Amino acid sequence: MDLQQMRYVVAVAETRNFTRAAERCGVVQSSLSHRIAALERELGVRLFARSSRRVEPTGAGEAFVAAARECLAAAERAAADAAAATGVVRGRLAVGVIVTTAAVDVPELLQRYRARHPDVRVVLRSGRSDDLVTALREGDLDIAFLGLPEGERPSGVETVVLDHDEHVLVVPAGHRLAGASRVTLGEIAEETFVDFVAGTPARAQSDRAFTAAGLVRDVAYEAGVVELIIRLLERGLGVALLPSAYIGPLAAENPALALVPVVDGPHRVEYLAWSRFNPGPATRAMLDVLGVRRAGDGPQGPPSGTPGRRPPGTP
Repeated sequence: MDLQQMRYVVAVAETRNFTRAAERCGVVQSSLSHRIAALERELGVRLFARSSRRVEPTGAGEAFVAAARECLAAAERAAADAAAATGVVRGRLAVGVIVTTAAVDVPELLQRYRARHPDVRVVLRSGRSDDLVTALREGDLDIAFLGLPEGERPSGVETVVLDHDEHVLVVPAGHRLAGASRVTLGEIAEETFVDFVAGTPARAQSDRAFTAAGLVRDVAYEAGVVELIIRLLERGLGVALLPSAYIGPLAAENPALALVPVVDGPHRVEYLAWSRFNPGPATRAMLDVLGVRRAGDGPQGPPSGTPGRRPPGTP
């Protein structure tokens, strides 16, 4: 048994197809099939149930794939640690980000990181804060930029607070409140709202603020991405509450939108988070680029002078 056989098995399990698995691994299908068959003979079990149209892992195959992933990750980590001992950072860095991140200019940060560490393969994944935290705990991500309601902190991961922000009311330019100096939640509770999908951290920030104020609102339009929320607002279909640091710069360039401060509106905290379990060289290098002190480095606080950080936008 060798690592390459493990890679082949994992590829087949993930693609459910020998041809696609061979393409992913850069080998001809006959070679991949032969190596997997040899491994099955060595183990004395069938790893995959095959038919002319379907390929699925057997029970033994699922057990093998789980352990194979751990072995492959350990091998990758060993190679990265060996390179790091010579002063070269290699390996893979998986970064998670919420789409409304504003405390750090993530594309600019990744550009600087690549300039310093060109041998690291960086992959980027966007998603919900709760899903990104789960991915960190399970080892699918190395580092993530999150946004959570004030008073809620990610659990099971290391964190640093990047910024505190408040939501503003976003309305179409012709809306009756477009010129208001400020509003309260009570004054806007009867409006038709556009918001993120119920149950997500991004939605919870506004829901909790209205609940705390004893108010009920109508969320008629739910969207999974902020771009759709903005397009719905531009069409005059409703109003929204969005983080000021994110929406401020966008609204300044969009005459179809107006921002109004909310006296008792939602607040959010942006976090940088990473796995507690022995971060690898690529993760440590990213924390160094961000100026983050790790456990054992001394008192930890927010990154000072974080490169690429944008000041909060003001409505």
